[in-house]
Amino acid sequence: MYVEQIMSREIDTATVDMKISHASHLMKEKGRRYLPVVDADGRLVGLFGHQHLMQAEPSAITTLSVGEINYLTSKVTVGQLMEKHPISCSKRTLIEKAGQMIRERKVGCLPVVEDERVIGVVSETDILDFFLDITGCNLTETTRIAVKLPNKVRELANFLNKISDGGGYISSVVSPTSESSREKRTVILRYISDNPDKVDRHL
Repeated sequence: MYVEQIMSREIDTATVDMKISHASHLMKEKGRRYLPVVDADGRLVGLFGHQHLMQAEPSAITTLSVGEINYLTSKVTVGQLMEKHPISCSKRTLIEKAGQMIRERKVGCLPVVEDERVIGVVSETDILDFFLDITGCNLTETTRIAVKLPNKVRELANFLNKISDGGGYISSVVSPTSESSREKRTVILRYISDNPDKVDRHL
């Protein structure tokens, strides 16, 4: 699956000359943690997030008055604090690759670009929702089982066939590579059955 299948298409953006007070209000109003920063043609030029807002907050030990603080922060623009070289991806980037990029670069989201223009955003939450989906966590009335199978050809297929033969409909299957060895592999699956006990007895 590709990023275009899970990315947020309804996006809000900022410009380099936008005041951070305006950006902060926009983020709070729309519930955004990040704003792609674009030029007049919609091309990606930066990324602005909560961590950048925090940089503009005054120190707790400042001697400035509230009025002075408000005056100074009202002059600060998004372009002064934004990430100027944000990592991005295309809509045809594999979802797992996008997850790797987010994890390795320790960022909260990836702007999705096409012809240099922002067409969406994929976030940590989007990746997590995808993971929960493929593991079947959001399904109701399923039975979850985890087994260790011999790490050999056809062992997984035989096991799945046994569940089907017992009357179970397999809804999701995952096999974490970190749990596998040369001898055994861990398989976690969910199945639907009117009689889960019958399936268990069959297994």
